[in-house]
Amino acid sequence: MPRLGSYWRLAGAAWVLIRADALLPRELDPLLPGGARALAGGLRLFRGRQGLVGRPGERLASAFERLGPVGIKLGQFLSTRADILGAEFADDLSRLKDRLAPFPADEARAEVQAALGRPLSAVFATFEEALAGASLAQAHRATLANGRPVAVKVLRPGIERRVAADADALRAAAQLAEALAPPARRLQPRAFAETVVRALELELDLRFEAAGADELRAVMAADGFMRAPGVVWEGVARRVLTLEWATGAPLSGPAALEAPGLNRRALADNMIRGFLAQALDHGVFHADLHEGNLFVQAPARVTAVDFGIVGRLGPAERRYLAEILWGFIRRDYARVSQVHFEAGYVPAHHDPAAFAQALRAVGEPVIGARASDVSMGRLLAQLFEVTALFDMRLRPELVLLQKTMVTVEGVARRIDPDHDIWAAAEPVVARWIARELSPGARLRDLVRDGRAALSALARTAEPRQPSELDASGAAAEAIEARAPVAGQSRAPWRAAIWFVAGAAVTAIAFRLGLLLGFIGAR
Repeated sequence: MPRLGSYWRLAGAAWVLIRADALLPRELDPLLPGGARALAGGLRLFRGRQGLVGRPGERLASAFERLGPVGIKLGQFLSTRADILGAEFADDLSRLKDRLAPFPADEARAEVQAALGRPLSAVFATFEEALAGASLAQAHRATLANGRPVAVKVLRPGIERRVAADADALRAAAQLAEALAPPARRLQPRAFAETVVRALELELDLRFEAAGADELRAVMAADGFMRAPGVVWEGVARRVLTLEWATGAPLSGPAALEAPGLNRRALADNMIRGFLAQALDHGVFHADLHEGNLFVQAPARVTAVDFGIVGRLGPAERRYLAEILWGFIRRDYARVSQVHFEAGYVPAHHDPAAFAQALRAVGEPVIGARASDVSMGRLLAQLFEVTALFDMRLRPELVLLQKTMVTVEGVARRIDPDHDIWAAAEPVVARWIARELSPGARLRDLVRDGRAALSALARTAEPRQPSELDASGAAAEAIEARAPVAGQSRAPWRAAIWFVAGAAVTAIAFRLGLLLGFIGAR
């Protein structure tokens, strides 16, 4: 339950936006209906000097920076959608990715030394000024004693208290949204807020980030679409993370995409394929892939850093994602609809055929089209209308996936304005479908499920100890019944196990015959 102070902080956030003329900026007046225009004019009476100068994106970026980590994270996300907000607006927000004001290097050195519990010189030969400042931490270039260049990430002093206060304010905002805006309830604001808060809390322990970086480095190496620097474990603590130096130009820089020999189409393809390979093939993905966390190098190398937010998908969610994408790629809207109902994403009382029709209306204008020919603003508005029409609710377990998909698509679009996300996704999705949904894969799953069933049955057959029985005399009866004649006590259980095993083998053989017949018929 949010505290009273959380609502006060929320009101303070609204005041910051009003003072900066960033809540309903004057530039939007021509697009607003009469009532909203009057409201905006009233709010503008309270704007401060910061609301009188600069472009709307600049004013919003300054307001987000004053609001703290949650505001900065929101600004980073919005900055990837130049196609919706406009290139100038997105560029103004882009400084929130890695160009925030740093805290002094001497404070950073003291933080590192305290966190590692030894003198700075025991680990690093050099430790330079801050290279980039982000919402929770900042990065410094350093060298190890052996001369190897590294990047050292240090949490901002006092950031834990700031995040805790922001988390309470976010919970308060979610509670107000549910109470005052009934249509928003299907988006489950409180569940969404808890997902965001949990991700932020995990970002505050850089040992978790080190583990995520190490895991994702191995995952990325399996396909080669992306790379990740190695972890320098001797430089890792709760508030400090040390990684190998990432080569290439930061994608947030204005000249990154003008490097000689850069293949922009292949680079955008690698963005999409790298993310999908992580999510589908491994069930773990980098969930903060904005330009500030990416380095590029000719011809099409992508290196990711900042692994504070890691998303995970279970086997069922991976299958649903793959089948939905594959259905769209093949324009099989009936199958896409069926998968949504199987997954429970659409309530069962709706008509699958009607939902398939709605999906066709969404998919046909965009599948195979160049990114520059697709209005993401109109597309997202249409998707929102469809989700409302079919009572689709927010799935908290998919928040990070959906947020990352939108971010990655926006980054790929910026790299290559004519990028075709569906063509880029097809090889990875087709590979997953062939591997996981082929007849051989179904047989493998059947055998695995049969083994699991037999193991569970065998465990139930094991005699229980007297302590597991009730104390009313059943224990004595069980002990007497446990050994009537040597060798006979488990005979019924063995017969049952062999009966089930025989049935399983028969079923497997029958399925195998069907599958072989299916393969032969093809």
